[in-house]
Amino acid sequence: MKAKRSAAQYQRVTLTREEALAGKRAYWVIRRAQDIFFSALALIVLLIPMLIVALLIVIDSPGASPIFTQIRVGRDGRQFRFYKFRTMIPNAEDKLKELLKYNEMKGGPAFKMANDPRITRIGKFLRKTGIDELPQLLNVLRGDMSIVGPRPPLPREVAQYGPYERQRLYITPGMTCYWQIQPRRNELSFRKWVDLDVKYIRERSFLTDWKIIFKTVVAVVTLQGR
Repeated sequence: MKAKRSAAQYQRVTLTREEALAGKRAYWVIRRAQDIFFSALALIVLLIPMLIVALLIVIDSPGASPIFTQIRVGRDGRQFRFYKFRTMIPNAEDKLKELLKYNEMKGGPAFKMANDPRITRIGKFLRKTGIDELPQLLNVLRGDMSIVGPRPPLPREVAQYGPYERQRLYITPGMTCYWQIQPRRNELSFRKWVDLDVKYIRERSFLTDWKIIFKTVVAVVTLQGR
């Protein structure tokens, strides 16, 4: 019986877009229908709680919109406007250059910092619970994102991608993925993060998607975010 390959072993293989997407048409059509249904339902059910969160953000950190928008890169390199609840001070983007030297994400262009001084009081709670990601349901409804898929990168990160990393752009980015459900995920290297995304691209199926969704709910309930 052939042993299942680990994420690290996928480093040896870089597929073309056509090879990665072969035989997945029915899967994509049904998954898109699921994305529309569940994102629309969630937006209706969570409308009042999301409005309350937006109000709390304004009270805790006035001076900017409670919704943070940013240009991200999606499938096939298409750029789109990405939404999330603001968890940082109003001028956080201007202060990023001062903090790049403290980047804890090893071996890649992504920026992660455990005790980022730009994060607000309520922002820490929103990140811990994953509530900050809820506005991305609008991205899912619009088709910019899916519920499950690699997290959408910034244009400056994509500019540093090689052929292996560019595989992340073969499919629609998502709200959650293998990386999101890893214990102490922010301690993983960028290379390991990409390995997990490539692993998902090769293994994606309805069963895989629902396993990730279930584990994401567990991660949210147990406050594994940061």
